[in-house]
Amino acid sequence: MKKRILALVMAGVMALSLAACGGNSDPKSSNSGTADSDFKVGAIYINKKTDTAGYTYAHHKGITTAMDELGLDSDSQLVIVDEVPEEDDKVAAAVDTLVGEGCDIIFGISFNYLNAMNAKAEEYPEVIFSHATGYLSNETNFNNYFGRIYQARYLTGVAAGLKSLETGNNHVGYVSAFGTQYAETCSGINGFALGVQSVNPNATVYVKELGAWTDEQNEYAFAEELINSYDCGIIAQHCDSAQPQIAAEKAGVFGCGYNSDMTVDAPKAHLTAAVWNWDVYYKQAIDTAMTCGGAENFVTAMGGPAYYEGLVKGLVGVSELSDNCAPDTQAYLDAIIELLATGEWDVFSGVKLSYTKNDDGSVTITQTDSALKTNDGKEIVPAGGKSVEDSVITGTMNYFVEGVQVG
Repeated sequence: MKKRILALVMAGVMALSLAACGGNSDPKSSNSGTADSDFKVGAIYINKKTDTAGYTYAHHKGITTAMDELGLDSDSQLVIVDEVPEEDDKVAAAVDTLVGEGCDIIFGISFNYLNAMNAKAEEYPEVIFSHATGYLSNETNFNNYFGRIYQARYLTGVAAGLKSLETGNNHVGYVSAFGTQYAETCSGINGFALGVQSVNPNATVYVKELGAWTDEQNEYAFAEELINSYDCGIIAQHCDSAQPQIAAEKAGVFGCGYNSDMTVDAPKAHLTAAVWNWDVYYKQAIDTAMTCGGAENFVTAMGGPAYYEGLVKGLVGVSELSDNCAPDTQAYLDAIIELLATGEWDVFSGVKLSYTKNDDGSVTITQTDSALKTNDGKEIVPAGGKSVEDSVITGTMNYFVEGVQVG
């Protein structure tokens, strides 16, 4: 029986009341908020739209779920160009295709789509552009969106740390697209490592970097190398497919996936995954695009050029725990989720968590002031200091924390 994580997606949290943005100059827009059969959504994907797990799958599921909830038909009102490499000319061509198809809002889901989308937003001011994981935007028709996935990474790290205690193996592997080159990747590694170490201070997280967002062959091979060369008993990942989890299962070890629940891909190995509930964002963005009275009003109606939410808003979370998890993992995660929801603590602060298992099955958290340091001893946050999550948002986090070793 699977154990469901509580309170990750808050019912009704995105039932937003958006004020009308002025006169409706666009006949496809409707201030009534009702679905418009002429409205079209465009999407540019890095991988296949038919993927059954991973990054593109999570975004596609988010878009189609949001459209369904808004009364839009994803069969006739969603236009997709998939398998688009991170090359400006290819992205620009995809945008031109979607504009030619009459799309009112275009989502680009891969980081290095940003420059082409930025240029095309200027070329097509009547179309809304929205870019995932990047940092470029303008004041009218182009925004960016991401979230505090490091919070979910911390939770999966706790699950991995508890499993490492159960197995007696302190070596944890992590297959990552990149390392400190991107705040997106190193913050995920750091959040995961801090979660692992909060329950198993003796654990080390070994990282292998792919040098690409998607590379299924090496995703599998690097997981094998972490298992065989570093004796890793758990494999985590920041890459697009389930190959690291499949490699973990073949080797008889355990793993934590990313983007979607990968238990179906590795039922004997997978513990849980850090997941995105992208429909939370896509529902707000598409609804805003339909009701704001024109592309020139989109960024203002969205509350600014950058959307960045986390666990509290339900944008990120963890998948259902599998039966492979150590006993009481549920109770640990529930306690941490409750603390995160208060806003009193966040992952990258100068406060470490420790835990006490109570007789009634609950877990009590103790907070201890402790400096956050890099793996070469540099102090980032003094003991008791506030979290530096802003360095993730601004893309300036460029270090690994203590206990992380590059393989």
